[in-house]
Amino acid sequence: MANRPPLPPFTLATAVEKVRLAEDGWNSRDPEKVSLAYSVNSRWRNRAEFANGRQEIVALLTRKWNRELDYRLVKEIWAFLDNRIAVRFSYEYHDDSGNWFRAYGNENWEFDAEGLMHTRHASINELRITEVERKLHWPLGRRPDEYPGLTDLGL
Repeated sequence: MANRPPLPPFTLATAVEKVRLAEDGWNSRDPEKVSLAYSVNSRWRNRAEFANGRQEIVALLTRKWNRELDYRLVKEIWAFLDNRIAVRFSYEYHDDSGNWFRAYGNENWEFDAEGLMHTRHASINELRITEVERKLHWPLGRRPDEYPGLTDLGL
């Protein structure tokens, strides 16, 4: 397995880069691609669901993006130390009935020496919003560099 830079121990610059790379991956909505950022035996807690290993991560993300349509995500670093990063995030999506939602949450990440995430704990809260209340409007895919982050959006 090749390294997945940036590698720990993180500096502020490399931790910020790692967070943006994770955001970009998730905004691709490609479960196979996203799973490659995690170790083969990665452990997740995502809401009330637990995933162990890449196959379960792919299955979880496939289910997620099959029901969370037009998904757009912004992540922001909260803290870091050595091989750990804490992140806050918000994402928006709609369901198959056209109801829009915004989710808010925090993640705690721990990386192995190769830069692969081996532990992810996510706490997520969600609320229904109207289409007018949406704040994440870029075309599907990577958030443009000039698009505001969470703090600038008041999230």
